[in-house]
Amino acid sequence: MENEFTFTCPVCGRPLFMQEGGLGCEKGHRFDRARSGYVNLLLPGDKHAKLPGDNRPMVNARRAFLEKGFYRPMAEELAGEVAAAFAGRKGEVRLLDAGCGEGYYTRLVFDRLAEAGTGCALVGVDISKFAAEKAAKRFQPGEKAVIAAASVFRLPLAEESCDGLMSLFAPFAREEFLRVLKPGGWMWEVIPGARHLWQLKEAVYDRPYPNEVKDYPVEGFGFMGSRPVAGEIALRGEEIAALFQMTPYYYKTSAEGQARAAALEELTTEISFEILSYRKK
Repeated sequence: MENEFTFTCPVCGRPLFMQEGGLGCEKGHRFDRARSGYVNLLLPGDKHAKLPGDNRPMVNARRAFLEKGFYRPMAEELAGEVAAAFAGRKGEVRLLDAGCGEGYYTRLVFDRLAEAGTGCALVGVDISKFAAEKAAKRFQPGEKAVIAAASVFRLPLAEESCDGLMSLFAPFAREEFLRVLKPGGWMWEVIPGARHLWQLKEAVYDRPYPNEVKDYPVEGFGFMGSRPVAGEIALRGEEIAALFQMTPYYYKTSAEGQARAAALEELTTEISFEILSYRKK
């Protein structure tokens, strides 16, 4: 659990220090590390803790789907952008994955930085304890990576403690991101394109609708560019079920729509992403 980040106590805001089996602050607040390796920094009375994020079936479905490599082209492009931004940097990069999910992208970017010879201390944060548990298992003791169950709207990190930040398909907490990033710090956001998973929507919905693509400008950040990544994926059987179950559509779809998805034996669908790059002003 060694890491160069300064964590802050969610109770009192004081710095947290590594202790045997977890984290603690000088006021005696202690947060144990689970056997899987993550630290739970969610407080029972915190309003954000009432939004538990992805449940276990969604996390398992996402892991099963991503491990097949269907989104690997986008992940490789993202990892390349992160590595290029810190190329030749002296000293260690402090990188935050805000809404890390089960850790697929977190691990890939961490490895790409290591391959490029860039030292990295990494923190992954997700409000889902099930996701944090899976993400923590991707890292070995001694690697400079810590996974915490916490809300992106209340990050357990000190001000201006991050050199870079990633946010993939996760809630966007602009004020918190500005707070924890250093001046000039990098932020990467990955969003779905307008026709992402269009053929899946056609199969499930009577009237499919395109995804709303956000405006690029973000207050407090300079927009550095957008990199589109698009293609097609061909799925069969359980792969279709895993994709559908890991998306928000699964829980917003009628019983009739779910039956349509369950009946699909084969599916070829578009995938479409945008990797947006920013720097804190």
